[in-house]
Amino acid sequence: MASAPATTFFPKHRHPPPPCRHFHNLRSSKSTTISCTSSPPIITTTTSGNNRQSIPSLLPFSAKYVPFNAVTDECYSLDDIIYRSRSGGLLDVQHDMEALKQFDGKYWRTLFDSRVGRTTWPYGSGVWSKKEWVLPEIDNDDIISAFEGNSNLFWAERYGKHHLGGMNDLWVKHCGISHTGSFKDLGMTVLVSQVNRLRKMNKPLVGVGCASTGDTSAALSAYCAAAGIPSIVFLPANKISMAQLVQPIANGAFVLSMDTDFDGCMKLIREITSELPIYLANSLNSLRLEGQKTAAIEILQQFDWEVPDWVIIPGGNLGNVYAFYKGFKMCQELGLVDRIPRLVCAQAANANPLYLHYKSGWENFSPVKATTTFASAIQIGDPVSIDRAVYALTNSDGIVEEATEEELLDAMAVADSTGMFVCPHTGVALVALMKLRERGVIGKNDRTVVVSTAHGLKFTQAKIDYHSKSIKEIASKFANPPVEVAAEYGAVMDVLKKHLKKVS
Repeated sequence: MASAPATTFFPKHRHPPPPCRHFHNLRSSKSTTISCTSSPPIITTTTSGNNRQSIPSLLPFSAKYVPFNAVTDECYSLDDIIYRSRSGGLLDVQHDMEALKQFDGKYWRTLFDSRVGRTTWPYGSGVWSKKEWVLPEIDNDDIISAFEGNSNLFWAERYGKHHLGGMNDLWVKHCGISHTGSFKDLGMTVLVSQVNRLRKMNKPLVGVGCASTGDTSAALSAYCAAAGIPSIVFLPANKISMAQLVQPIANGAFVLSMDTDFDGCMKLIREITSELPIYLANSLNSLRLEGQKTAAIEILQQFDWEVPDWVIIPGGNLGNVYAFYKGFKMCQELGLVDRIPRLVCAQAANANPLYLHYKSGWENFSPVKATTTFASAIQIGDPVSIDRAVYALTNSDGIVEEATEEELLDAMAVADSTGMFVCPHTGVALVALMKLRERGVIGKNDRTVVVSTAHGLKFTQAKIDYHSKSIKEIASKFANPPVEVAAEYGAVMDVLKKHLKKVS
């Protein structure tokens, strides 16, 4: 096993370049020279005197596209503009694991930990702090980053104690605390950086396009705006929140509002990008998942590289389920941890094709017609990454659960009442947790992480409607509307005394 010290990094455009470090092995009187680069470099060893001895050069880090979960010699460069294999199947980004295994788990843990929160370009990003595992061959000057990631792992002590039977090791990964307010930033920094590289290579790309239920378009438009790359967004009309709609508009995207659902938008963007030089940015593109998998690695870092028992992820197009699996699995294969957690995918009952597939014993998957759900970002009936999600769940002894509209809204309200401010999709995941706790599948002392995918501020109308009890057929039993009171001392005192007696 080759070993190397943690590497020192410098911001882009700093001159002159950093000097090499020299390390001396006093026992053998050998010197090893290691040049300072973002990847572990070539090492040569010489002995003193006339005897010269060299050890094999370290393999450079690299990655390529391969057909997903297939045994074949088919592969493509990441610089190729391609989204499907020859057979029409999904592609996956495959890293040269033998090159990465030249360094042990302790080396990678130390390296990743050394970069957290730094201002050194681009390693302070939660994504690019794992650059060697994401896009190892991209030049730092081509990276488009808002230092995304490094999101809070919130100890949901009060929620677990009061609402989940005394559960004391419950955590919520707030991926919505990011540049555009959702986990989509993690994947979009990778995809847009690669497009930036391709355009510099004079590849025929005039812009980047996506179909979106809101968060993808926000992330795409922001990163494209930062890079000066045109973005095109296909949105289902009247099916996303105003807070989500305004983001791509404000960032200068060309927005097309269509009288269809997400699945219809997805069908159209795939047809358009096959004819026009517009790069497809949906999670069909496996580059996105390379960024999203870093959230899993972050969770392990935040637990000092201890593995949680469960990770619960809201699922719509289902790429994120596989991304989390891939992040955990890479850490296991490269010796950073010795196991992976069990995964749970949570779906809204109004858009539950994976749940139905799971309940059938993974037999004969059938898309569904997704109906309106407050968890609008996962209102998808024909998920692109269905095969990826099934693979991740079957290889992690995973489970799929669902949540009704009333269940997810109540769970969101209860979570908010304990100090959080979560999105409806997090409500879906919390319902899955509650049901698994009630059945005894998840134990009281199991370390459990719920992935919160977006910031609650994107869904304020849903919260307003819930607390004003204006949603038909929803009881809103945890509603907390403001109390109207006359602007008089006596009236205010009467209301406050009544309230304080109730809560004491």
